[in-house]
Amino acid sequence: MVNRFILLLTVVFTAVSLQAQNSLSLQASLQLARKQNPDLQVSAFNIPLAEGDVTQSQLRPNPIFNTQLLYMTNRNYRNEAGVLNTANGQHWFQVTKPLQIGGLRTNKIEFANKQLTQSKLDFNETSRGLYYAVASKWLDVWSARVNLDILLKGKVYIDSLVKINEFRLKDKVITGTDLARTQLLAQQYQRDIITSQQHYSNELQNLRYLVGASDSVSIQVDDAVFANINTAGDSLLKLGMSKRTDVLSAKNAIDASETYIKLQRSLAYPRPEVGAIFNPQNNIPYVGAYATITIPLLDRNQGQRAKAETQRQQAQQNLLATQRQAETEVTTAYRTYLTQRQNVATYESNLAQAAAILNSVRYSYLKGSTSIIDLLEAQRSWLDTQQRYYNTMEDFRRSYIQLLYVTGLINQLAE
Repeated sequence: MVNRFILLLTVVFTAVSLQAQNSLSLQASLQLARKQNPDLQVSAFNIPLAEGDVTQSQLRPNPIFNTQLLYMTNRNYRNEAGVLNTANGQHWFQVTKPLQIGGLRTNKIEFANKQLTQSKLDFNETSRGLYYAVASKWLDVWSARVNLDILLKGKVYIDSLVKINEFRLKDKVITGTDLARTQLLAQQYQRDIITSQQHYSNELQNLRYLVGASDSVSIQVDDAVFANINTAGDSLLKLGMSKRTDVLSAKNAIDASETYIKLQRSLAYPRPEVGAIFNPQNNIPYVGAYATITIPLLDRNQGQRAKAETQRQQAQQNLLATQRQAETEVTTAYRTYLTQRQNVATYESNLAQAAAILNSVRYSYLKGSTSIIDLLEAQRSWLDTQQRYYNTMEDFRRSYIQLLYVTGLINQLAE
C-alpha cells in the first residue's frame, strides 16, 4: 500500500517538475561526492604532500665541497713565477659528508610514514563528515519532494471538488459559501505548492554543490538503501570501534608520537661531519682527513624531547576520549533508530485510515448526507496524517544515516 502510494506521488510530481539529468540514489550521491566534491578534492592534496615528506626523509645528506685559495702578499717571499702561480700559494680542496647517527635516518623515515598514514586517516575522517552532510542533504531533498508531492495530490483532489461544487451551485444543491470554502482551500494549496517548489529547488541546488555535479540533479525517492539494520547493539559498538576513522586516527597518532620520541632522541646525538682534504702548498701536495662534531654540553634537544613525551600523553588521552565518544554515539544512535523504526511501523495503518475516512466523507458529502465543514475537516486530517507519516519516515531515515555515520559504515557505502 505504502509503496504504491509513493509510486503514485512520484508519477504525479514527475509530470509537473523540472527534468534533471542525474537521478541519484543515496549511495550514488555519496560516490559522486567522493569523486567530485570540491572541498574533498582540496583535502586530498594533503596525502601527496605527506608522500613528499616520506621521499624527503629517505634522502641522505649531500656531500659538502669546500675550497680555499691562499697567496703570498709579501713580494719578498714570492718567486719569479708570478703572484697566482701555485708556487706562491696554497690551494685547499675539501670534501666532507655529514653523518646521521643514532638511527636518525631510520626514525625520520618511520615518522614520515606514520604521518602519511595519519594524513590518509584524516582524509577518511574528513570524508566521513562530508558523506554525512551529503546524506543529510539528500534526505532534505527527499523530504522537500515528498512534501511537494503530497500537496500536489491534495491540490488535484481539491480542484476536482471545486469543479463539482461549481456544477452543484448551478443546480442549487449547495450554497455559495460551500463553493467559496473549497476555492479558498484550493488557493491555499496553490500558495503552499509554490513555496514548496522553491524550497525543493533550493535543496537540490545545495545537493548539487555537495556532490560536485555540473548538471542538474534529482533523487530516487524510492531508494531501497533504507533497509532495516538487524545487527545487535553490541556488534555495532564493536564495528564503530574498528571502522570509525577518528578512532583509527587517534590510535595511529599514538604510534606516530612514539616514533616522534625516537626521532627527537636521535636528534639529541651530535651530527659529525667527516671527509678528505687535498692541500697543495707551494707545489708540495698534502692529503689529510677532516672531522668535526658538536660537543653536547648545552643543547641536547631537551625541549623537543620533552615536547614529544607530552604529545604522546596527549595522543593517549585523545584516544580514550574518542573511544568514549564513539561508544556514546553508537549506543544512542542505535536506540534512536529502533524507536523510529517502530514509529514508522505503527504509523502505516494511520495512512490507510485517513484515506478511508476522507473517501467516506467525500461520498457522503456528494450524496448530501454531510456538510462541507465535515469534508474540509476530513481533508485537513488526511493532509496532516500524510505529513506526519512522512515526517516520521524522515526521522527514521535520519536515524539510519546517523547510525551509518557513527559506526563508520557510511564510508563503505561511498565506495
